[in-house]
Amino acid sequence: MSIFQDAILRFGRTIMSYAGDAVFLQAAVSAAANVIIADGDVAEEEIESAITGMRANPILEKSYDTLRIEQELYEGIARAKTRAGRIENLRLVQAIVERPVDQRQDVFLIAADVADFGGISDVEHKALDEIAASLQVDKATLLR
Repeated sequence: MSIFQDAILRFGRTIMSYAGDAVFLQAAVSAAANVIIADGDVAEEEIESAITGMRANPILEKSYDTLRIEQELYEGIARAKTRAGRIENLRLVQAIVERPVDQRQDVFLIAADVADFGGISDVEHKALDEIAASLQVDKATLLR
């Protein structure tokens, strides 16, 4: 990538971070929600891990306060309690598939950090497989 293209990409990310990237937020909370609900137990530690991961992301950190992220996450968890809701969450995740790979990887890694709390169970691996497929990222590479 040329220096000019890189500068334009960085400028675009900066503008998007200040304007509020609702599509990116929805992708992140939906991925995290599907992992949180995967084992049937909504653990407070997983919720905190998801919020911490989203607050560490520069796009979300500049655009949204913790309360807004938390509200969106709880809505994603409520959706994830049904099969139709989990599919809807995957659609929200897939909405960023055309974005740069680093953004897609960021969303996957937020979900992976949630799953990794206490070790990744088989059902959480399945949820991560679905998320990785929706984002077109390599799960195995990102989990190393």
